[in-house]
Amino acid sequence: MIRSVEKSGKTIEEAVQDGLKDLGLSSHEVEIEVLEEPSRGILGLVGQKLARVKVTEKVDLAHQVCEFFGKLIDHMKLEDITIESSFADGTLELEIFGDEVGALIGRRGATLDALQYIVNLVAGNYWRQLEAKGESEERIRVIVDAEGYRGRRAASLERLARSVAERARRDGGEIRLEPMNPMERRIVHLAVQECKGVESFSEGEDPFRYVVVSCKEQRR
Repeated sequence: MIRSVEKSGKTIEEAVQDGLKDLGLSSHEVEIEVLEEPSRGILGLVGQKLARVKVTEKVDLAHQVCEFFGKLIDHMKLEDITIESSFADGTLELEIFGDEVGALIGRRGATLDALQYIVNLVAGNYWRQLEAKGESEERIRVIVDAEGYRGRRAASLERLARSVAERARRDGGEIRLEPMNPMERRIVHLAVQECKGVESFSEGEDPFRYVVVSCKEQRR
């Protein structure tokens, strides 16, 4: 929730400082809107008006995305779901926990990938809005995970890649894997690169694009 207060004072500065104190923020962390200029009135006394300002907490891009994601998950009407977030080096990681995370993962992570795709689209839209307002900010990449699923899936794909690479090298043929998203295909390619005598390449069109692991001698 974006915090905002309206304050009055003899001067604009006095009203702003009062607002900053209430929010517990510094001047560079807020946006200030002057609602009413102060006036001295007749003879400096009669009809005197105080300055009135609105002090609003600035919300960065990562914060906006987190708020959107929380609302998106709320709309799914799942029980006992919590979200943890972390932001570093331009990447926002959103991790979901709870008894019903299976519904958010889906078959081979399909639902999780869809959520991640939506949130990245929204993050891009928020960034363009900031750019249009002249509030330049670095674009961010969002990764959505659920109780460490992506790490487990990556480990599983690495094991699969090594096993398939060994079969292709031993039997001297090509082995076609199931369709995968770009991130998963990259994990397989990197794992295959570590295996001698084999190589990998992708074929097909998304979302049915898949990896082929091949014996190098067979390819020649």
